[in-house]
Order: sequence, then structure tokens, then C-alpha cells
Amino acid sequence: MTAPTDQQVIDAVDRIAPRAIALLQALVRTPSLTGDEGAVQQLVAAAMTEIGLDVDVWDPSAEELAPYSEHVGAFDTLAGRPNVVGRWGGSGGGTSLILNGHIDTVEPGVRDQWVVDPFSAEILDGRVFGRGSLDMKSGVVSNIIAVAALREIGWQPKGDLIVESVISEEDGGAGALASILRGYTADACIITEPTAFSIVVAQGGSLVFRIHVPGKSAHGAARNEGISAFELFIPIFQALLDFEAERNRTIDHPLYAEIENKIPINVGVIRSGAWPSSVPDWLIAEGRAGLVPGETLEQFKAEFIEVVMNAASRDPWLAEHPPRVEWFSGQFAPSEISAGHELVDAVSAAHRAVTGDTPSIKGVTYGADMRHFINIAGIPCVMYGADDVSGAHAPNESVAIADMLTCAKAVAIAARDWCS
Repeated sequence: MTAPTDQQVIDAVDRIAPRAIALLQALVRTPSLTGDEGAVQQLVAAAMTEIGLDVDVWDPSAEELAPYSEHVGAFDTLAGRPNVVGRWGGSGGGTSLILNGHIDTVEPGVRDQWVVDPFSAEILDGRVFGRGSLDMKSGVVSNIIAVAALREIGWQPKGDLIVESVISEEDGGAGALASILRGYTADACIITEPTAFSIVVAQGGSLVFRIHVPGKSAHGAARNEGISAFELFIPIFQALLDFEAERNRTIDHPLYAEIENKIPINVGVIRSGAWPSSVPDWLIAEGRAGLVPGETLEQFKAEFIEVVMNAASRDPWLAEHPPRVEWFSGQFAPSEISAGHELVDAVSAAHRAVTGDTPSIKGVTYGADMRHFINIAGIPCVMYGADDVSGAHAPNESVAIADMLTCAKAVAIAARDWCS
């Protein structure tokens, strides 16, 4: 058939909008915390099967991922944590496209901070509320509905169109990498992360660190006889903040120029001591440090360790009993593609066709699965999606239904153009 017009694609998405809303609510009502994605992936597989895709469901192999443990973390097993990929085979002669989204979520947090139950998927003022609604089950739904709309109006791609719902993005991206290792590659990839409809061509990197600080225990009533590991950590923490400030002053990547904190260093967990009336003789601080594209993990690790050790060397105790820095979990390398890439042009044109606006092109400070497609598979990749990432991982996470449908329309038009 003749390729459907923009308006035909838009109308098709609008016709199946109730299915999109119902699918999103079903996914949000099925918890899928990282490590427990099995139940929700059954729903995703059923949705992909329903629209006629060739569906592949498999548990990624921990053994196959082991050589990439620095990037995705180490696993004893990934049994019961399936990836789901739906494939629409092209007729030939066209370029192929992956539409990717992750299905895992973080914990809902403190229930009292939510206006609704975090797994209720209630609709308030045109928004679906619940953990994962924004990050990024709505993105998964947008991809599925985009393909459903194209199939319903009878279009046939020339290049393969692949839809992915992957696990474990929140802790390193094992699912996305596993899909690549299984052979799911293409000429381009769109990840429908929440970007407020900006086209993200550069993602920051992040390293997860653990700092071990030794002290010397004593009874709290004689605290001067001990050496508090907690107090020793304070100047180390200040040195890290100074390091962050200096990096922000000197980093000149053009896509990050307007971002106040381009490379955040955050300490999220501190554990110290074992008894209230004892001077703590140990401290463990865990946190996350950011990178921008162009920096390597190795370079940054060396600089980070040097900052910690220089701060420690100014204390007599730590000079003789130095702290230890450990890197754990998946390490997110930065990545980017050219803002002038044809994939960027395709997504930009699709967004204009739906909204009449030209999307901005940005870099983001967080790490994401796009790095696996760019750095490991060599696949050009952008992120583009509904609503703003600032609502992710937060109480009262929600997504605007209208934005989710706008994303589906733009993705469908981009896929029509790219795969033709």
C-alpha cells in the first residue's frame, strides 16, 4: 500500500487510545521492581502477541553477560526475569529500527508521601499515577501502540521493526545488553525514556562507588580515646563536593552548558558503627558520581580515588590507615551521537508532524541503556519520550495520558519513515 499519511497515523493512535490507557494501567498495577519483572513481562508479551508481532521471551544468561560485568553488574542468575522482544519482519530494502523501553522500576518509597496507592494506576486530571507510570512503562506502551496503529492501517515496513521490553535497566542495563547479544540489532534505536519531548543525543555516565573509612573504637564516655570513622569521612565528603564544583567549572561540553550540575556526585547511603555508646571504628559510604561524554570510566576512577586519598592524607590516622574505594553494580559509561545524525532528523520531523513544534536537542546527566546500543553494538540511538524525568523515582510519579499518546504518534511516524 501507499505509505499512510501523518494524519492517518495520528488518527489510528487516537482510535486505539483506550487500549493504550488500559495497558498502561495493567502494567502499573503489576509491580516490577528490578529483580522481579517476570509477572509484568507476561502482560507485555501478550500485548505484543495480540498485535501480531513475532514474540521472543527468554531469561538472559548470567554466563553470557559475565564478560560485561563492569557495565551491567554481576549476576548469579537471571532466571525468572525475562526479556520480551517483538519483531515485525520487513519486506526488504529498508532500514531497520529498534523501539526500546525498560520494564523494571525502583521501589515505591514511603507510602504516606503518595496521594494514591503507588500500584493503583489511578487517573487524576488526565494523568496515570503509580510507580513506573513515567519511568518507563508509558514508554513501553507508546512503542507497542505505535506499532499497533501502523499494523491496523495496513502499512508494511521494508526494514525490520523491533519492539523491546527489557529488564534491569535501573541497575545497569543487563536486559538491553542481553537483547543485543541475542542478535537483536538494527540500523537505529529509539528509547522512549521521559525526555519532555527533547531528543536526547548524549547521556552522561555514572559510577557507583563505596568508600570504606577505618576508625578506632572506644567507649562513648571516653570518645577522645577513639577515632571516629564518621568524623573522618566529613573532610572526604567535602573534598568530593569541591571536586564536583571544580569539574562543573571546567567541563565545556556544549550540550551540558546550560545544566547547573553537569556531573552530580551524590552520597546516598551511609552506614557507620555498631553501638550508640561506642566510637564508630568503621564507615561505609555509597554513592553515585557523574561523567559527561568524552570522559572514560578509567580516567574518572583514577581522578576520584586521587581526591579521596589526598583528603585522607591530611589526617594522621588516615595517612597510616587509608580508606578504600570500591566500584560496584553496573557502571554507566557516557555516550553520544551527532546532533546532525539522520535519526535525529527523522524523530524531529515526526515530532513536528504531530505537534507543530521543533523539539530541542539535549544531553542529560543520567545514565541509560542507550550507551549499550551506541558503545557496544555501534547502533545510533536517541532517547525521546513523554513527560519529564524529574518525576521519576519520586512519590506521586505520574504521566500525562495525552503526552503518552503524542509519543506513540511521533514514534509511529518516525518508524514509518525510517523503515520505508
